[in-house]
Amino acid sequence: MSASEPDNNGHRARLRRRLFEGGPDALLDHELVEYLLALAIPRRDTKPLAKALLTEFGGIAGLLTADAEAIARVPGMGETSAAALKTAHAAALRLLRAEVAERPVLANWQALLDYLRADMAHHAIERVRVLHLNTRNMLIRDELMHEGSIDEAPVYVREVIRRAIDLGSAAVILVHNHPTTPSMITFDHAQYRRIIN
Repeated sequence: MSASEPDNNGHRARLRRRLFEGGPDALLDHELVEYLLALAIPRRDTKPLAKALLTEFGGIAGLLTADAEAIARVPGMGETSAAALKTAHAAALRLLRAEVAERPVLANWQALLDYLRADMAHHAIERVRVLHLNTRNMLIRDELMHEGSIDEAPVYVREVIRRAIDLGSAAVILVHNHPTTPSMITFDHAQYRRIIN
């Protein structure tokens, strides 16, 4: 290694040590992204790229929830490095979803909001999801119903209700984003039975 080349391996080892010893808050956002990128781009200083990505997408939440193609279009990125970031996002969503699935939704409202924000709040287009609950208010299915444009997404009540009946849902929660904050509407089983019949 020449004197002008950065000591990426030493720097990454220090980041790793800080993460292991200090936990998730020990690294700054750009350091988390930098380390993820280092796994996909091992022989390159990824700090400038990490900072550029965070600036481009408005922070770590915007970056991880961004479309993979949009991430890959940033100079210096590619399919493999975009996949590393989307893998981190997928893992975070599964962790949050598992927390939601463990207890009745109404008794675990904050976990549900955290999951929905992580999945929907930073999308650039409107999305409509339906959360299907059983009689104990446990999540049995989480389905993306429709994606729309920047300011609208279609909701076809008949489709939502038919799907709920097919699944035997006792209740549903409809969720959509205004691309910054998810909002929710709930319907109980008796209401959508009346609508179908």
